[in-house]
Parts: sequence; C-alpha cells; structure tokens
Amino acid sequence: MFIAHLSDPHLMTGPLGAEPATRLHTALGRVLGLDPRPDCVVITGDLTEHADPQDYQTLRTVLAGFPLPLLLVAGNHDSSAELSKAFAGTPHLNGGVSTRYVVSYPEATLVVLDSSKPGTPAGELGTEQLAWLDEQLSGCGDRPALVCLHHPPIRVGIPFFDAMNLIDRKPLAEVIRRHRHVVRVLAGHVHRPISAAFAGSTVTVAPSTYRQSELRLRNDPGMRSLDEPSGFLLHWIDGADCATHLVPGSSAGGPLGKF
Repeated sequence: MFIAHLSDPHLMTGPLGAEPATRLHTALGRVLGLDPRPDCVVITGDLTEHADPQDYQTLRTVLAGFPLPLLLVAGNHDSSAELSKAFAGTPHLNGGVSTRYVVSYPEATLVVLDSSKPGTPAGELGTEQLAWLDEQLSGCGDRPALVCLHHPPIRVGIPFFDAMNLIDRKPLAEVIRRHRHVVRVLAGHVHRPISAAFAGSTVTVAPSTYRQSELRLRNDPGMRSLDEPSGFLLHWIDGADCATHLVPGSSAGGPLGKF
C-alpha cells in the first residue's frame, strides 16, 4: 500500500491566494504522476491560512475531480467547525461530519485526529480524544495503523516550533506505546521534512506544499519562510514493513498527472 502525505497548503482567498492554490494543485498532480499511484492521500492540516469559509471553498475547487481517496486533517490555522461544514458528508471526512475519523483498508488503518486548539497555535488532543484513539487502535487487530494529526508530538530542535507543538504528547505516547502495530505517526506544522522515533513508532513530518520554514535552531524571535522547493512524503506499507520517501514537488521535473 502507498500513502501520499501532504501538508500545510495554507490556501487563502484574495490577491495572494493564487500561489498556494497552484502549488497544492501541482503537488497533487505530482502524486498522480507516481507509478503506481498511491492508494490514498492525507493532508495533515493547515489546509487554509485564515479558516474563512471562502478558503474552504477554494480548497473544494482545487480538489474537485481529484481521482484518489483524499483525507483532510485540521490544523491550528483551520477551524474544525468550518472544515466540517465545508466537507461534511464527503469522502474527505470519510463521509461524516467529524474532524476525527477512521478509514480502514485491507492493508492498513488510518486514524485521523484533530489537534487544533482554538486561541493558540499549539495543539492538544484531550483525554476524551485520546481514549477514543486507544479504542480505535484496539479495534484494528494487528493490521498496520497510521495515526494522522497536525502537531508533531515531538521536539524537533527548532525552538520556534517546539514552543507550540502538541501539549499532551506524553499521554499520546502512552497510547501509541500500547499498540505496536502503529507503524507511523503522520504530522505537519513545521514546514520541513522531519523524522524521529516516538513511543516505539516513528513520527514523520511532511514539508509544506506551499513554503518551507528556515532551519533556525537557535532560540531567538521570529521565523522566516523560504521559497525552497516543496514536496511531500510517500509511505510504503507491506505488512509490518514501512518505508517513507521524500518526493520533490515544485521544481522536481517529474511527471504530472492531470485532473
């Protein structure tokens, strides 16, 4: 099974909205250019920049006609309520209205969480959602599972982002550690590709389809965006084996599929 992992498109309306929308469309075209095509696509949050209803309509327009299953995750720039309103009943929320849900394939189970916390860029899952996650992971047997959320549950060594990562990462680690079949924890938020061990599994952070963050490892104020090439991750799963590849997006020179 192949899962394409995109993140942080930051779609917006207005005069600056064309670039992030075009870059997301290009990344999705790059996904379609892979051979074989992925079985599904996950976008791990910050779908929009301002969580305006029109931003989500822009997202619907960009995704229209995309032929692969595509799952949406809420980020700190998103509104769970607006995301649900815009995509309720669509396959992008697995046909439901909740921004947390489970999608099962014969080869793997994907559990989508909502780590957005109104009023702060940091993330939090909460005890009720963590209990729900524990229940869902218990119900999928030994089938490989991927847990998808926006905020990385790890420190990444960039103080700017470490100050606003997942607040309850330790309780999440306790849940993940109980389920050895969790082969990956998928996240975004940092706008850089990162991987790290976590609770007996592996966290993989996807780069942004829009702009990347500078690798500022010292603790000083501010964070600049870089117009570095974008990209996404491709997760290959075969039983207990899982490998993750970085796929260049913009300036990649790879084939693009049309939709």
